[in-house]
Amino acid sequence: MNRTLFLKTILLLIVVAGLVRQTEAARVQHLTTHSQSMDKDIEAVVITPEGYSESNSYPVLYLLHGYSGNQNDWINSVPEIKNYADLYQFIIVCPDGAFSSWYLDSPIDENIKYETYVAHELVEWVDDSFSTIASREGRAITGLSMGGHGALYLAFRNQDVYGAAGSLSGGVDIRPFPNNWDLSKRLGTYAENKENWEENSVINLVHKLTPGSLQISIDCGVSDFFYGVNCSLHEKLLERNIPHDFATRPGGHTWDYWKNSIAFQSVFFHHFFEKAKEK
Repeated sequence: MNRTLFLKTILLLIVVAGLVRQTEAARVQHLTTHSQSMDKDIEAVVITPEGYSESNSYPVLYLLHGYSGNQNDWINSVPEIKNYADLYQFIIVCPDGAFSSWYLDSPIDENIKYETYVAHELVEWVDDSFSTIASREGRAITGLSMGGHGALYLAFRNQDVYGAAGSLSGGVDIRPFPNNWDLSKRLGTYAENKENWEENSVINLVHKLTPGSLQISIDCGVSDFFYGVNCSLHEKLLERNIPHDFATRPGGHTWDYWKNSIAFQSVFFHHFFEKAKEK
């Protein structure tokens, strides 16, 4: 074999190897789910890890978007999450939480039932559609901004569903923001519906936790407009002796910050899943 033909053969083998590697790497699927409670189809992105096989059972990380976003935000803005699915061998599910659902079952709008959808209908659909560890030991949930509120809100209220939860720059106390982000459309005005705001702020749900009942990781940049409420949640968790990770770094309410944060939280959830396997 002459040198030119040899080099062409080597190059072809490299290309083929790369294509094989691509087919084995994380698979991104854009799928349609259904919410019976809201009587509508809802889109979701599902990422299965390299080597995914029905003969194995995988933990699932539910990853929520923020206000005005949709199910594609995470995969479009932080494509590295595919690498985390591969590295840690978990499934990632990014549902569409609507423009401004705040992941609530709205007490004033019967068409908004996103707690029911995400915490129950979606989880059931994922467990039926994929080979999952179908228990709280195999489920974690996190998200950014509105999704950070949503993740802790859903996990605190549904500890039988999720074993670990996180928040990235989350709106963990919505009461200081009565005129922002369509919150009044979900809860009514604060002036006339104060009880709705009190009952649906994450910081007021800490009483539902017991030490060790939920693995928690909270992260917020020091320049973020939600920094103060995240510090307040941290202090309240300390007062109640609720173990949790609390991280702050330079940064604001930006994708650059969340790209960095999700890398750390992926490790946190991986450790949770691995410890659960050992029990």
